Amino acid sequence: MQDLQHLMTLPWMRTTLGVLALLLVALLAGWLARRVLVRVMGTIAARTAWQWDDALVKRRTFLWLARMIPAALIQFGIVLIPGIPPGVELVIGKIMMALMVLFTVMAINAALSAVEDLYRETPRGKEHSIKGLMQLIKLGLFVVAALVVIAVVTGRHVGLLLSGLGAMSAVLMLIFKDTILGFVAGVQLSTNDMLRVGDWITMPGGVVDGDVIDITLYTVKVRNFDRTISTVPTWKLISDSYQNWRGMSESGGRRIKRSLLIDASSVQFLDAAALERLGRFRLLDGYLGAKHTELAEWNRSLGEAGEQAVNRRRLTNLGSFRAYISAYLAGHPRIHHGMSCMVRQLASDGRGIPLELYCFTATTVWAEYENIQSDIFDHLIALAPEFGLALYQPPTGRDVRAAMVPAAAMDA
Repeated sequence: MQDLQHLMTLPWMRTTLGVLALLLVALLAGWLARRVLVRVMGTIAARTAWQWDDALVKRRTFLWLARMIPAALIQFGIVLIPGIPPGVELVIGKIMMALMVLFTVMAINAALSAVEDLYRETPRGKEHSIKGLMQLIKLGLFVVAALVVIAVVTGRHVGLLLSGLGAMSAVLMLIFKDTILGFVAGVQLSTNDMLRVGDWITMPGGVVDGDVIDITLYTVKVRNFDRTISTVPTWKLISDSYQNWRGMSESGGRRIKRSLLIDASSVQFLDAAALERLGRFRLLDGYLGAKHTELAEWNRSLGEAGEQAVNRRRLTNLGSFRAYISAYLAGHPRIHHGMSCMVRQLASDGRGIPLELYCFTATTVWAEYENIQSDIFDHLIALAPEFGLALYQPPTGRDVRAAMVPAAAMDA
């Protein structure tokens, strides 16, 4: 007992017990703060209809605030322990101050993430991402926190540190080059409404072809239609060209621009039998009647020259087919009739005569668009022989065998 009392009178023992007691109090206070503050705020958030408190709890903002209490107790309690050298008190105080700055910054960082989560749930947030802006604010926050910590540890004023950083501006610009470029590009993209989350974009080269899923300070993430993820630097969307399909999606119509290649040798004038056969097509009633009147008047105006077939204007199977397609598209229920719709003949390039359909579907859904386009061309490809037209394609093995059979029969 006397030995114990003697030990208690020793300076180093009092110092040791004081340090242990301070650490125990700090740990107990930190545990209580985490249990009470975090649990209480979690309960409040669960019982209220507000969304901001749920976001703060989810991002663990209050947990970071609770961690400041042990550091504050140690910082202000170390001076009450006898026998602690002034130099040790100063070092411990600076370390605790640095930890408090860190925990404060982490709490603000979590709060900013909560703000971003809440904004993302709004109608505007689903189109315009502020992730890049938040990353820039967080970066500036951590830079300021680092300067404050360095100032606390070294005992220098922040102004002196900033003046030293000014002398290193060239190095800093090199280090933060991507950050600066990304920030400028992000401001331009947001200000001019050039890109939103959910936009379908394509870039030259075929590497990027899909929906934008994330816009950050440094990169834009795109989920391609093959389910791969492409990451594009934000500044590259300003320096290089890309195609944004948002206008097509908002218009309600998607363009069909595809050609039927007609074999030029199958194009011919229509005789009486062909006109009678085409008269069965309901969609050609108005065309054939109007053309018959127009051509009859033209040919009568020629006088005696109109007696020769080579001088007269006559209907062709290709022109009639083009008129049929125009009428077919005009009555199609899945074609957008408020947009351009035409059937035009393009210049021949040695692969037949291109007969191009230029129109828009009444939907922008990819699968529906492809089905509509396929149904239209299925119908027209099957109907072309009714007009005496043949579709052009390079000779295949089947064509070669068909050509060789008559020759073989003649030799026999």
